[in-house]
This record gives sequence, structure tokens and C-alpha cells, in this order.
Amino acid sequence: MKESRAVGNYVRVAPRKARLVVDLIRGRAADDALAALALSRKRAAHPVGKILRSALANLQASKRPETTVVHRAFVDEGPMLKRYMARAMGRATMIRRRTSRITIVLREREAPASGGLAARAAGTGTRRARR
Repeated sequence: MKESRAVGNYVRVAPRKARLVVDLIRGRAADDALAALALSRKRAAHPVGKILRSALANLQASKRPETTVVHRAFVDEGPMLKRYMARAMGRATMIRRRTSRITIVLREREAPASGGLAARAAGTGTRRARR
């Protein structure tokens, strides 16, 4: 079973907002996930789509996105960019510009195993099924 992984570091989207987009594609087929990201109006959909396409390119054996599933997808916090904004009476307030680390793991969909329910219904397979 082939697996590929792509990681996006220092993505300038807050992790809380990126998780909303990543939750849309987790468990879907790769082509369905790309379609869902293309139709999403969230700002994080663009960088998540780039990372998903990168993971597809990393998968050497299978070039067909319909046989590939988004196995795992998660968002971690990246380093914060700390800025200051002037406030009243000479004070300053810290502004935290959050970044994300987005990881997407793809896996090829498994082929149906022979000897399953269809084989048992046909009368082939294990000895127990023939009784």
C-alpha cells in the first residue's frame, strides 16, 4: 500500500481557520477533495489545495487521483509573528499573526479482497462457506 505525504510550513492562515477546510477533505477521494476545495470560499482552501496537489505528485506509483484517498490530514500551529499596535495613552498591544503547519497523507485505495462476501455467495472460497 503506497503512501505519500506533503507538509506546508509557515502557511499564513490561522490554524483554527485552516482546520475547517482540512476537515472537509479528510477521508475523501483525492479528486473529490480537489473539487471540494475548488468550490470552497474559505481563504485557506488555496494553500490546502496546493499541499494536496503536492502530495499527489509525491505519489509515484499511482497517478490516478480517483484511486487515492486522503488518509490523514491535520493542522498544527506554526510560529507566531509578533507585532505591536499603538493604543491609547502611549500603550502598545501585541498582535499575534498565527501561522499553520498543514500535513496531508494520501494512501492508495485497497482493492477488494478475493474470497469475500461475493465469493461466499457464489459458493467458492473457504470450506465453511461450502457446507
